[in-house]
Amino acid sequence: MTTNKKSSESKKLNGPEQVAEFMNNLKHPHKEEIEEVRNIILSTNDKITEHIKWNAPSFCYEGEDRITFNLHGKGFIRLVFHCGTKVKDRNTNEPLVVDPSGILEWKAADRAIMKFTDQNDVKAKEEKLREVITKWLKVI
Repeated sequence: MTTNKKSSESKKLNGPEQVAEFMNNLKHPHKEEIEEVRNIILSTNDKITEHIKWNAPSFCYEGEDRITFNLHGKGFIRLVFHCGTKVKDRNTNEPLVVDPSGILEWKAADRAIMKFTDQNDVKAKEEKLREVITKWLKVI
């Protein structure tokens, strides 16, 4: 006797499907801000793709994770700018990008965080976010 696979064991979701399912099920006080930041990131460069990493939306460029949400803060959300899984040798400890606005909080020379508190904060930082994304993708 043969049995059919359960429908819950259907095909593996691709990146955008993973994120859509994640966002549909997300119960978060800053869900609106997450959606807005996500849209900004995806519309900044058409080569950016997305999937779920660290239990949050993550954005790849040329197959490497570069920007990932951290949704565990109280009263804010974070975007983590990082270099993916491959360690790159660098001859300096200077931050990877020049950030004259000071909008990035540097955790290491190759890892920075940007915080958003509400919709007004997202709107106020949109232009700087796009600039940081563009710079970040060029240097890595």
